[in-house]
Amino acid sequence: MPLLYTINDCRLIQLDKNSDSRGNLTHIEGKEHVPFDIRRVYYIYDVPAGSQRAGHGHKNLFQVLIALAGSFDVHLDDGKNKRTVLLNRPYEGLLITPQIWRVIDNFSSGAVCLALASDRYDESSYYRDYDQFLEARKAIDPAGGILIK
Repeated sequence: MPLLYTINDCRLIQLDKNSDSRGNLTHIEGKEHVPFDIRRVYYIYDVPAGSQRAGHGHKNLFQVLIALAGSFDVHLDDGKNKRTVLLNRPYEGLLITPQIWRVIDNFSSGAVCLALASDRYDESSYYRDYDQFLEARKAIDPAGGILIK
């Protein structure tokens, strides 16, 4: 049976920050800093003011989002609970589990959002319609609200 995740399974991850007189350096190593093998990396930038990104969920994909520059909000929704996380530090990542609807907005000028993903792009792994997302969650957990792990 598939696992049913909630917004409580999404969490901030602190990345190593090395500082000296020359500046800061943060590195990311799969399995040490993120709980999955990184299979895809992409970034979002030059987002027009007032725009939203994402607006979807994933069936099995794990992601870590990092604000490399500037800031933005990530709205998380598991069909029952909602939470908003502000990302604005390049040494902090937000782990997003599968079956979580996410919307990214409030991009500051010059914001850059880096995404680390557990799988390559596969359109069939997306929930693009919110009602379809809710129905899929009910199919995984017909009782509703019970975390299956």
